[in-house]
Amino acid sequence: MERQTATIRKVTPGCGAEVLGVDLANPGNSGMETIRAAYRDHGVIFFRDQTLTPEEHIAFARRLGEIEINKFFPANGEYPEIAEVRKEKEQKVNIGGGWHTDHSYDAAPAMGSILVARELPETGGDTLFADMYKAYEGLSDGLKKTLEGLKAVHSNAHVFGAAGAYKSSDQASGFKGENMVGEAVHPVVITHPLSGRKALYVNAAFTTHFEGWTWAESKPLLDYLYAHAVSPEFTCRFEWREGSVAFWDNRATWHFAVNDYHGEKRLMHRITIGGVALQ
Repeated sequence: MERQTATIRKVTPGCGAEVLGVDLANPGNSGMETIRAAYRDHGVIFFRDQTLTPEEHIAFARRLGEIEINKFFPANGEYPEIAEVRKEKEQKVNIGGGWHTDHSYDAAPAMGSILVARELPETGGDTLFADMYKAYEGLSDGLKKTLEGLKAVHSNAHVFGAAGAYKSSDQASGFKGENMVGEAVHPVVITHPLSGRKALYVNAAFTTHFEGWTWAESKPLLDYLYAHAVSPEFTCRFEWREGSVAFWDNRATWHFAVNDYHGEKRLMHRITIGGVALQ
């Protein structure tokens, strides 16, 4: 008999929810139903006071979908399913220190990411999230109509490539796969495969230009969308603590790892779950 009673509590009016009363090491069927519903409805969900081992982290992810092995991030040597989001005391550059969504450069972008806190700085290291459902809904009818017919190109070469941002930073030694970079084209407005809601699907890290437009023509409109999408009413901020876990939908949210803890170590374990082509 299941003893857990999982409940959902919104974090802010604009973004995110916390799932309470569930043990991710053994969530049970009803707990998983609550988790899936919260994920579908809120885009990013948070858990506190978890004690997940790496094996339990992997087992939980497998209940949600097929694990996608990361091509670029430093891997956890014992568990290839787990990518390490690591910043050492002496490093200045962090991983994910800008607004983005994971794997938008893939033809079938990742469904979601499950991030588990392993080692945290004394203060700082929060993660910001933005809701792309609300970002789309907040656009004018005229701009919505313009965007409906557009597609955008997403590339990772300038981030993970041999001449990319990480290879020229103090994170260079941990990254791999510089010869595996690529690009993909997706609608600027997608119909989410789970919720059926429309969401804005561009992001500042990986979207380079609109298909059929030059970079210069694309930049003013993209810059407007990037600024609009992180309006305070669409965002939330998650303060990591020991035992914290975040699970976000890469099709419906952006995130930003705040780099404000120089001189301290931060280590997170991330598992990515594969997705489908977007329509």
